[in-house]
Amino acid sequence: MSFRPNGLARAAVRFKPSSFVGTFVALLLAAAVVSACGLLLQTGLTASVPPGRYAGAPVVAAADQQAHATVGRGPERETLSAVLPDRARLDASLVHDAARAPGAARAVGDVSYPVRDAAGTPLTASGWGSTAFTGTRLASGTAPGPGGVVLGGGHARVGERVTLDTPLGRRSFTVSGTTGTPGAWFTDAQALALSGHPRTVDAIAVLPAPGTDPGTLAAEVDRALGGKAEVHTGDDRSLAEGAALPAAKEILVALGGSFGGIAALVAVFTAAGTVALSVGQRSREFALLRAIGATPRQLRRSLATESLLLAPLAGALGCLPGLALASWWFGQLRDKGAIPQGVRLDTGPLPYAAAVLVVALTALGAGLAAARRPSRVAPGSALAEAQTEGRAIGPVRTVLGLTAAAGGATLAGVAAAGSGEDAANAALGVVMLFMLAVALLGPLVARVSAAVLGLPLRAAGAPGHLAAANSRTHARRLASALTPLVLATSFASTLVLLHASTDRATEDQQRAGVVADHVVTAPAGLPVDAAARAARLPGVTAAVAVQHTGVLLPDRDTGFRSATALAVSADPRPVLDLDVRTGSLDGLRPGTVAVDANLADAMGVRPGERLHLRLPDGRAASPRVVATYGRGLGLAEVTLPAADLAGHRTVPYADELLVRGGTPDRLAALGAVTDAAGRAAAQSRDREVNAWANTTMAAVLGGFAAVAAANTLVMTVLARRHELRTLRLVGTTRRQVLRMIRWEGLVVGVAGTVLGGAIAGATLVPMTHGLTGEGPHLPPLLVGSFAAAGLLLALVSTSLPARAALRPENTA
Repeated sequence: MSFRPNGLARAAVRFKPSSFVGTFVALLLAAAVVSACGLLLQTGLTASVPPGRYAGAPVVAAADQQAHATVGRGPERETLSAVLPDRARLDASLVHDAARAPGAARAVGDVSYPVRDAAGTPLTASGWGSTAFTGTRLASGTAPGPGGVVLGGGHARVGERVTLDTPLGRRSFTVSGTTGTPGAWFTDAQALALSGHPRTVDAIAVLPAPGTDPGTLAAEVDRALGGKAEVHTGDDRSLAEGAALPAAKEILVALGGSFGGIAALVAVFTAAGTVALSVGQRSREFALLRAIGATPRQLRRSLATESLLLAPLAGALGCLPGLALASWWFGQLRDKGAIPQGVRLDTGPLPYAAAVLVVALTALGAGLAAARRPSRVAPGSALAEAQTEGRAIGPVRTVLGLTAAAGGATLAGVAAAGSGEDAANAALGVVMLFMLAVALLGPLVARVSAAVLGLPLRAAGAPGHLAAANSRTHARRLASALTPLVLATSFASTLVLLHASTDRATEDQQRAGVVADHVVTAPAGLPVDAAARAARLPGVTAAVAVQHTGVLLPDRDTGFRSATALAVSADPRPVLDLDVRTGSLDGLRPGTVAVDANLADAMGVRPGERLHLRLPDGRAASPRVVATYGRGLGLAEVTLPAADLAGHRTVPYADELLVRGGTPDRLAALGAVTDAAGRAAAQSRDREVNAWANTTMAAVLGGFAAVAAANTLVMTVLARRHELRTLRLVGTTRRQVLRMIRWEGLVVGVAGTVLGGAIAGATLVPMTHGLTGEGPHLPPLLVGSFAAAGLLLALVSTSLPARAALRPENTA
């Protein structure tokens, strides 16, 4: 079938542009959402930053900062990756192998880690060999020897003895030299020995011999290392500086891919519904064309041409707000520290082209699907059918709708019977299946809603009676307005209330789980001997140093799943109440682990069994499970001895010191002192980024659906101008007509809010039960706000266009 523009389509767009405004707006908004998410996804795939520390080293070898696992079997077998929670390192012996590569003048095994001077000022410690590529120069004195240190930033003078807090404890050094750059430099051997991981280096910087090309040198180094490291040149050298860039790319891919996929699906789904509504509103026009001899092929060709005339322009214009949305979203993520400052939004043309193509195909497919009925009906019956609304929906659509509803109910039952993230992930499909069921069974749902809500409307006089009759008779029209409102309510409320539920459960678990009298913290971490020093203070009965980190656990579907981890320096029971469910913490010693009960269920482990995991730097471990507990959401999902993390974290210092007994004034020498309530408040501030992310996603998805719902409601009211004028001609007052419209808007608002709330509830109950072990938390003000927003949206979107249609100049 040819889709060449024809005169009929051009005339329709030219002489009746108002008929296409709603469709144009829906397609424009869909393009905005698709292009915005596409830009974030593209940036996540292509993001890079210029190297910082290794800018002066043309070739850098580093460990892979991702863990890899192969899942599936046969043709479905694939390798999946996950970003490591902390920095992976290389075996120090590889430095000599890299130095022997042809064209290498020198290879430096680089390490850097935080130390503190006597005043508690944090400094970055490195080996003096790193100055070959960082450019640091002596201001006075000489390079460090054994037992010596070069200090920068005016912290000491040459010959002076200084004490530094290092990963191995307090050590004294003689200042051999000073620099103008803040930091501390030891001999390469001593820097490695003090790092806490004496057999591994952060990276290997390879300096080329004169005349050696960096690309050639990189190939030789790669060959010399035998695939035991990743070799980087150019901007890729930034990948050797830690996991910040891979983590940022993972966030962007998740937003642009996972959330973006849902958002794009919702956008396309809504836009297709609007296109179908627009075609349906022109049924009389198509009936006239069929009556005067237009063939089905001509009607389909006309609609296809209209789509191709409107959709590319709407898609192109929609890319402008899409770019603005992506830029704002990306900037917020960067300001909140989730993305390194050097990363830039990739505004290449591919997402724009994809957005235009998606909306064009959506408009074309929806238009042709909606045109099937008016193009197939016999010319003699066309005008008669155009005056009435069909009562039944097709059998295929009915079967698909009932299947989607049954699938949603079944999946909700599966999620309710599950636990942990498996239940939460299953619940994600519930909202999609129920929304699909509402869309497919829309006229039936609308008819039932009109019948139920029409009963009280009859007591509202003539306007209410008319509104009830209109809602029952024009179920398809009601369904077209109902579906986007249900979508907006269900998605937005699910995202926001899910965060409210998990946030409350997290806070409750934190307050109940920390039974320490005092909590000591320091911005750069606490000294290695902080727990021992606190334990010697008068009145202190227990002091436990705590490190917060993460581990990776194997997952048969995604390769790995991340889990929060807590490393404790001693028996945690005097300062932490983990709510032990099975086993005992008596046996928590090196080589063992305690696990959150939900996580244990998901991993299929019990006390006495081995839990396979990856430590923060990617090293594999299989500690024995000694206990399961119930407060993993508020404290950590995995609790293990701090000794098992030695050498596996970039920052080896404790994040917190939990103390039982003693007084705050004596503990103040170690850091800032607060209590359990103050700690919970600080943790709440740390969760603000997650709260912002959930709110933003709810605003993007719910906002789009709300605008689409308003657009649809306006279209349905404006399409009834002839009906409203007829009511005025037969004696109905303007006030009565407006009251009728308001009652109809109320039907839409109440039905949409109730259905959307029911879908959200069916999703939230198993999801929150799986994540928190509790039912959803429903703040009355928040729930009331969603209900009020749905009702207000429906009332405003129907009343305003009705008032415009009933102006004297429009009814003359």
